[in-house]
Amino acid sequence: MDPHEKCIWELLWDADPNGMVAVDRSGTIRIANPAFCKVFRSTPAKVIGTDARLLLGEMPEFHRAWSEHAVQQVEREFGDYGFAARALVFVIESAELAACVLVDLTAEWVRRKEYSSLQHETIAKVNEVVDNQMKVAQEIASLLGETTAETKASLLKLLDMIEREGESGGQLS
Repeated sequence: MDPHEKCIWELLWDADPNGMVAVDRSGTIRIANPAFCKVFRSTPAKVIGTDARLLLGEMPEFHRAWSEHAVQQVEREFGDYGFAARALVFVIESAELAACVLVDLTAEWVRRKEYSSLQHETIAKVNEVVDNQMKVAQEIASLLGETTAETKASLLKLLDMIEREGESGGQLS
């Protein structure tokens, strides 16, 4: 193989659509792939040597990965960059590094937000319809109540007249 040719791992590193970064124990970025740099609108030359918190914010998953020696996973939104990701953080003991793979979830998060917004709009519309239906039902009940009361009053008068007529022996007074 030509020494100037990239090995398969370098090709994979460069082509992987997931952002990948490795940091030392102090949180300093030691290496980052092009996808990571693209997400954070930077270049490898600018990110290598900087504190990962400047780009990633506080990520307690790094500390847990070091202390628990277990893969950590979290879904996060990097709002300043319009990016949401599932971050997988793990330690590479032999290199004294913690690696983070950022799997892009931006499209899924946008769909979630749209769905949530649609749910809220639907609930608001249903509440509005129910409120309007209740108003109409109350108005109908009010009208029926008035009509019922008038009918009852008329029937009571009629009953009273019939009873008086019955008491007077059928003679009209």
